[in-house]
Amino acid sequence: MAILPSLVLIGIIEGAPPPRLTATEIVERMVEADKERLAALAGYTGIRRYRFENRGFNKRAELTTRVACDSSGAKTFEVTAESGSQFVRSHIIRRMIDAEREASQKGEHERTRIVPDNYDFRLIGTDTLDGRASYVLEISPKTQNKFLIRGRVWVDADDFAIARIEGQPAKSPSFWIRSVQVVQRYERIGRFWLPVMNESKAQVKIFGATEVVIEYSDYFTSVRETHAHRERPRFQETPRTLLPASPLPPGP
Repeated sequence: MAILPSLVLIGIIEGAPPPRLTATEIVERMVEADKERLAALAGYTGIRRYRFENRGFNKRAELTTRVACDSSGAKTFEVTAESGSQFVRSHIIRRMIDAEREASQKGEHERTRIVPDNYDFRLIGTDTLDGRASYVLEISPKTQNKFLIRGRVWVDADDFAIARIEGQPAKSPSFWIRSVQVVQRYERIGRFWLPVMNESKAQVKIFGATEVVIEYSDYFTSVRETHAHRERPRFQETPRTLLPASPLPPGP
């Protein structure tokens, strides 16, 4: 009848901190693990739901799109539903989508990755995120780039994948924006870590507080064989539905 001691032991194991590593060791393992995942990922498709809200001017809009990313990282988008302010959808959400598509097709991913070429790292401590142990690192961009983040990242202690990012752009994306707070969350989808939520809250001159949320769901990943006998990439159905498909989405 050793049930109670067993439960206590499980609690100790689950609550145990991750191995003590330096920031350099964590980042090295993170980069290596990311390289292996990228080598195995032949592409993916998914659904994104953008939601925009500015309460001061009572402006709201939503847009849902199907996104496909190929093995090179280039993305294509197909809008499937939209509602709310026509101006917001045309001049804000669709411009965000266009900017991401163009950047992906120009291969600019390397310039924005969270790696030593683009960031300095400092270990702050450890944390538990969604029941998983994580290392928390402070990240400081090496260049003033509006696509780089100054803030913190949570690195999963088992997979050495980034599970959460929060902070501010290294450079204001616009003269009209006073401040922006960004939070992006990732989850393990099959063998890969993919974004599931992005929340951006901005203080905009004249317009005031504005919030944009992007929800990611229904992922299907294509896996590339990386071992001796290679096969054609096979699609793994790993649907991840966050919310029921609804016609209203925002974007960061």
